[in-house]
Amino acid sequence: MKLFVFPRWANKTRQIFGVAFAGMPIYLTALVTFGFSPKTTDVGYQPKQPVPYSHALHAGEMGLDCKYCHNTVEQSSHAAIPPTQTCLNCHTLVHPESSKLLPIRESAATNLPVEWVKVHNLPDYVYFNHSAHVTRGVGCVSCHGRVDQMEEVYQDQPLSMSWCLDCHNQPEKNLRPPEEVTNMNWKPPGDAVAYGKALREQNNINPPTDCSTCHR
Repeated sequence: MKLFVFPRWANKTRQIFGVAFAGMPIYLTALVTFGFSPKTTDVGYQPKQPVPYSHALHAGEMGLDCKYCHNTVEQSSHAAIPPTQTCLNCHTLVHPESSKLLPIRESAATNLPVEWVKVHNLPDYVYFNHSAHVTRGVGCVSCHGRVDQMEEVYQDQPLSMSWCLDCHNQPEKNLRPPEEVTNMNWKPPGDAVAYGKALREQNNINPPTDCSTCHR
């Protein structure tokens, strides 16, 4: 009488492991490509801020222009975080005693900045110039989404290398008159691509795609 130590299905173990090892490179490639892509890891990132500032209220309902707070976007590579005084320009009179604004009042009293948490945080090896884009007619909404509808700001786009290159290769769909860059409700007249092509030709817009453009 034969004694079977392992169950009969164990005979297929070798085939099962063979298929698993053969498929491992495909699995790892898919894991790295999709599991670690900015679309998976970064889109939707929404850190908690020290002050519950509502862009939907300020930029949306009240129509506050982006450049009122981020006042360096047309001159600098960085979009400045507003200083405490910018908030106090309104809130010395509007809800001056609100508990939500306590960090603002403490900042004014101590002369220390409010510790806002950066949402759109590019890697240190990436150079991005806000002024170069804004003054050429790339709207805020193209990169940041409908901020005027966000109660709390989150990352709307992946901001990946391929995402940037797609725009540099075909910027037409994201172009608008420079005076409309902060207008979240702006729509192109007629066909968007045709209108963008006209703006591109008119303003001689030819975004570079060489490595040194972003990696300096």
